[in-house]
Amino acid sequence: MEFGDWNLKFLIQDVMFKKILIANRGEIALRVIRTCKEMGIKTVAVYSTADAESLHVKFADEAVCIGPPSSSESYLKMSNVISAAEITNADAIHPGYGFLSENAKFSEICEEHGIKFIGASAEMIERMGDKANAKATMKAAGVPCVPGSDGVIETFAECKKLAKKAGYPVMLKASAGGGGKGMRGVWKEEDLKDAWDSARQESKAAFGNDDMYMEKLIEEPRHIEIQVVGDSRGKACHLSERDCSVQRRHQKLTEEVPSPFMTPQLRKKMGAAAVKAAEYINYEGAGTVEFLVDKHRNFYFMEMNTRIQVEHPITEQVIDFDLIREQILVAAGVPISGKNYDPKLHSIECRINAEDPYNGFRPSPGKITTLHAPGGHGVRLDTHVYAGYTIPPNYDSMIAKLITTAQTREEAINKMKRALDEFVIEGIKTTIPFHRALMDHPDYLAGNYTTKFMEDFEMPEPVSD
Repeated sequence: MEFGDWNLKFLIQDVMFKKILIANRGEIALRVIRTCKEMGIKTVAVYSTADAESLHVKFADEAVCIGPPSSSESYLKMSNVISAAEITNADAIHPGYGFLSENAKFSEICEEHGIKFIGASAEMIERMGDKANAKATMKAAGVPCVPGSDGVIETFAECKKLAKKAGYPVMLKASAGGGGKGMRGVWKEEDLKDAWDSARQESKAAFGNDDMYMEKLIEEPRHIEIQVVGDSRGKACHLSERDCSVQRRHQKLTEEVPSPFMTPQLRKKMGAAAVKAAEYINYEGAGTVEFLVDKHRNFYFMEMNTRIQVEHPITEQVIDFDLIREQILVAAGVPISGKNYDPKLHSIECRINAEDPYNGFRPSPGKITTLHAPGGHGVRLDTHVYAGYTIPPNYDSMIAKLITTAQTREEAINKMKRALDEFVIEGIKTTIPFHRALMDHPDYLAGNYTTKFMEDFEMPEPVSD
């Protein structure tokens, strides 16, 4: 911190929130509640009728039902969330990830009601949420960007011209996109028109917006992101990288830090670029600058997430740092230290989803009849489920994050194998068998994987009881 410990202590006491409402559900809501309790801050949980028995509801100081199971009528209904904050006298709202965490209108409404939004400002969310505008901003900041359009492409004729200039293959992307919606890879000119039409149709259906932009398609890419934190004084720092390249349909399955592809020189360059990006836009709060890295270790800005990430625990583990606490401190006006961090340990996260990996990862909601959680040195489990809990079909299928941390990558993998073998969930299907198979895959063990890894991955036959 910039101030002396004595001054900082009294600054925190003077500005700190008294009560925080968590506008989310599941494991991230429980995660925020835990840090708030450690900081002496009262908490308010909100929940839909489908989540009445979730642990975040039980562990908060207060809980308010905000609607039926449908997200649009509960977790995404801004008026209900704001009403819950007002009737409980909450002076801040932590949005977690997903739902309203990157909604500029909600951030603005919080400000209008005198409630601190623990996240980015409406202006910042709008500036970085539109991918075409974000790319233009980063180019102006001097951050390396993938060659392509400078903004939204107005016509197909312009699209065709830009593709020829960039050189095939190219990637069409929805400007308002996310989660792989409205994305099309194109390897030759004769396929461009069909890709243009279908991507726009999908984007319109998913986001109500069919604006497109284009980038050079980076072959054999790594998806490596840099965690940043910025304060209200315009200072930012980075907290090392996370490798998120193991993905299925653009959804991350497992992450690790440090990346097995990273070098100290590359970390320094990417970290400096991420800090430059954050400081250029005067970013306040925790955020992530995401890059594509090619096989020659050239890196290019992809997007910025203006919220806490699902995979934030592995960063916390390798540098002994509570990112939720830092979010709250920054939102309260406390300055950051400005120190950049390098990983001292190795940490791996496996996202445990209620899905059947032997059946195309089909969702598997239902009642958990038996649960045995793994433990031991270097094992962390972030979850909101328990034996007897019924997983509703209305939300994302992730039910737990299993994290192992050790001195080396090999030790972290071996620890993960042991923890996965201990992790017992019965009554539903989960992705535990997938992760166990992944930990034995020779390319994963060698750190030899890209975002295309899952295209050739085959699940081994299940082991009979």
